[in-house]
Amino acid sequence: MEKLDDISLLDHWRKTSDKRVLGILFQRYSHLILGVCVKYLKNREESKDATMEIFEKLHQDIEKHDIAYFKSWLYQVAKNHSLMKLRKKGLQTTDNELINYENRIQYSVSMNDDLDEKKQDDQSLNQCMEQLRLEQKKCIDLFYLKEKSYKEVSEMTGFDYNSVKSHVQNGKLNLKKCMERG
Repeated sequence: MEKLDDISLLDHWRKTSDKRVLGILFQRYSHLILGVCVKYLKNREESKDATMEIFEKLHQDIEKHDIAYFKSWLYQVAKNHSLMKLRKKGLQTTDNELINYENRIQYSVSMNDDLDEKKQDDQSLNQCMEQLRLEQKKCIDLFYLKEKSYKEVSEMTGFDYNSVKSHVQNGKLNLKKCMERG
């Protein structure tokens, strides 16, 4: 059964509720889930607990969803679970900072979906960064890559707060368009 692909395992689970399927999926993907949780939660022990929580309710989630790409779907489940834990913990930030934090996470996730694509994405990202206007490039670099807040970027660049937001959003849009062109 270990040789079955993910979709075949899910089909087998739906037909039989064979608990071995969950064990196989756990063996295949627990390291991925732990890595995602650590990335967001920044705490290894809490991430181990989150990984177990995700797998404990996996059988329920599998029943509720039509899953075409299990690994990608499971990655999203882990990301969402981690973000919910952060919200429940009540990150000691303002709503704006939480949105900025989630935007940074979403941006980095979209740029780094898997390790093979990361190198290619990094090269494309660097090429696309070079094509941005200087103001956008500065703001994108400070906000996303150096993880500064809008306020900090404003203080470092001398741009007013709204200009920083505008440069970040326009720069992000221009990067996205450039990356999609390949």
